[in-house]
Amino acid sequence: MSHAPQILFIGGHDPSGGAGIQADIETAQAHGCQAFSLVTCLTTQDSSNIRALHPQEEATFEAQLDCLLQDVTPEVVKIGLIGSPGIARLLGERIADFPLVLDPVLAAGGGQDLADEALIAGIHSGLLPAVTLLTPNRAEARRLANQADTDRAAQQLLDAGCDHLLLTGADEAESGRVRHRLLDSRGARDFEQPLLPNHYHGSGCTLASASACNLALGLPLETAVEQALDWTWQTLQQATRPGKGQYLPKRRIPLP
Repeated sequence: MSHAPQILFIGGHDPSGGAGIQADIETAQAHGCQAFSLVTCLTTQDSSNIRALHPQEEATFEAQLDCLLQDVTPEVVKIGLIGSPGIARLLGERIADFPLVLDPVLAAGGGQDLADEALIAGIHSGLLPAVTLLTPNRAEARRLANQADTDRAAQQLLDAGCDHLLLTGADEAESGRVRHRLLDSRGARDFEQPLLPNHYHGSGCTLASASACNLALGLPLETAVEQALDWTWQTLQQATRPGKGQYLPKRRIPLP
């Protein structure tokens, strides 16, 4: 490869810098990757919660996507906050041929709902069949699948077409341990980490982006996820609290 691995990050803009496109770009820089970015929506947001979404017009976003892809060919695409059903549909039509990491951002850390049923339907019909790695927490997986049971939800999402599913576990951690589960058609593997003491903003974005970077660097998927989990945990261990809300990951952690 004559250039740094190229990744297209698609997501929302977070003014606090904890999540969204800024988290993606910082993660790419830490991994020695080249970041390209498309903003799906602006947000009224701080380190505590999102107050409002301001999605892009679909035609404007489509023009930006077409312009960029005529110029560059990313090794991996990572999607975070989508913002509207129209953009979900458009992404399903235009990026199905790329390795795809999808972090289904359905709610903010402060509880604000970020996806209605139309958007969830758009993710199902347009994106899930093209996903290489889906990275929901357990609550997001249940909502995406419309299932009360996490195991059934996971199987339903795999049946919908995504190749691999990483169920992250910090939202429902018990006994001081966080358990993440990576599943595919062949089975499952669990990863455990110590539960850190604070509340964090941007941890999911950081993990999904680190996984995308590792895939672009040529790592096998299971190794890419394992190393992304370890690196993300370190960014949270050294997180800072620049505002009045949650802690923000320190994404300047050097790679091993």
